[in-house]
Amino acid sequence: MYSLLEEVMSSRIQKVCIYCASSRQANPEYADAARRLGRFLAESDITIVYGGGAVGSMGALADGALSANGRVIGVIPRFMVDLEWGHTGLSELRVVDHLHERKRLLIEGTDALIGLPGGSGTLEEMLEALTWKRLGLYLKPIVLLNTRGYFAPLFAQLEAAISERFMDPRHRAMWQVAERVEDILPAIEAAPSWSSEARGFAAL
Repeated sequence: MYSLLEEVMSSRIQKVCIYCASSRQANPEYADAARRLGRFLAESDITIVYGGGAVGSMGALADGALSANGRVIGVIPRFMVDLEWGHTGLSELRVVDHLHERKRLLIEGTDALIGLPGGSGTLEEMLEALTWKRLGLYLKPIVLLNTRGYFAPLFAQLEAAISERFMDPRHRAMWQVAERVEDILPAIEAAPSWSSEARGFAAL
């Protein structure tokens, strides 16, 4: 049974972008959290847009959502399809020519962005999204699911960037942290409003 908060969030949040990993060697807790997140969002009637992969946290996320009859949209470069990396059971698989096009389509028209633990590609996507938010190009909530405390070093690095004045203290509001899957929707709800006026202190 949904709580009142979940009902309110489901009516407002219709589509989320999720960045996650394809590694099959990582601790199984990461894939388990991704699977639970997929199912949780599907049960909340929220469409998932992700990188289209079939293995690792990517595959677990999609499988979790699909097991609850959720809508899952994958966006994948053609060379990954040629390598048979794509998930074949999605609601929709969009094949693009370039990684840059993939990143644009992943985030376009979404109501929030969720980052899961991952390697260089996942981290690069999340940091680019934070950069877009800093520049007022993406204004929606960004939430990082901190499974196994994975993002603690990243948070420390971002704090170092603020303390060394590469970023403004106001930039702390660009991201929210969820320690558990169940904390995701409350974290989205708690995200401070953000506008293109952020450009005014982007370079301070």
